[in-house]
Amino acid sequence: MAQTNTASSKKMIVSSGPVGQHATVGSRVFDVLNYVILTLVAFTTIAPFIYIISASFATEYELAMRPLLIIPHEISFDAYKFIFSSNKIFTAFKNSIFITVAGTAINLFFTVTMAYAISKTRLRGRNAILNMVIFSMFFSGGMIPSYIVIANMLNMKNSFLSVLLPGAISAYNMMIVKNFFQGIPQELEESAAIDGCTDVGILWKIVLPLSLPVLATFGLFYAVGHWNSYFSAMIYMSGARDKWPLQVLLREIIILSNASAGDMANMDPEFVQPPEQSVKMAVIVVSTVPIMCVYPFLQKYFVKGVMVGALKG
Repeated sequence: MAQTNTASSKKMIVSSGPVGQHATVGSRVFDVLNYVILTLVAFTTIAPFIYIISASFATEYELAMRPLLIIPHEISFDAYKFIFSSNKIFTAFKNSIFITVAGTAINLFFTVTMAYAISKTRLRGRNAILNMVIFSMFFSGGMIPSYIVIANMLNMKNSFLSVLLPGAISAYNMMIVKNFFQGIPQELEESAAIDGCTDVGILWKIVLPLSLPVLATFGLFYAVGHWNSYFSAMIYMSGARDKWPLQVLLREIIILSNASAGDMANMDPEFVQPPEQSVKMAVIVVSTVPIMCVYPFLQKYFVKGVMVGALKG
């Protein structure tokens, strides 16, 4: 009986051999096409970065003669020498790091607390609060009323608070976090409440560990927004140059690169006027590299958050 089953199984394997071989060839062709397409997409994504980095080390003549250079024939550090010729760049780095870290912490704190409160149907006035939040997504007072409130009424001009508090909550992000909180099983919170846990304890011990992926995602959004922001600091901190973030100082450097750079020449007699386009590329590199260094650490944190959410759920 066992020999009969073995023989029949061998016949089935032999008969299904061509079909399995055909499927293997098709899967290989599919994999090759995937590799080719993904390679092209990756190249189109990386190519602008390669060009920007290469152009930041190129000379003015080479940039004019080779608009699409990959590797410059002559390496020039004049653009970076122009940018780092003043110690103000390091102060601006510190200010940007402080604004990014403090602003992201404030954003996450207010976003999480408000989203958790609104996600509870037992909250009194919940519908009215939601309507006000939705209203703020479509209508705003405008730049001039905002400036009057922040600079005159709240007296926050030339202070870090002027760039940290006005955008403490993003209504759109808060609504998404609220919907995420509503998707967490209520049985977990009810069991914690039976054990005597308060709302703050439930948020800290139950909800937040399950929300690490969404917190990491919006934390990244908030951090990138603070790092790249320059308009608010340019308006509200015009009289406090020692508190300027990196983006505002780099904007001034670009403006100086278009001029004669007489101040720089006085500071350094050997200073060479850098090419205008090279300075712009170097500014992009200087402003982009620090925030890009955050991605590997955030990616690990994000994967860990997904695993915790899977285990707890």
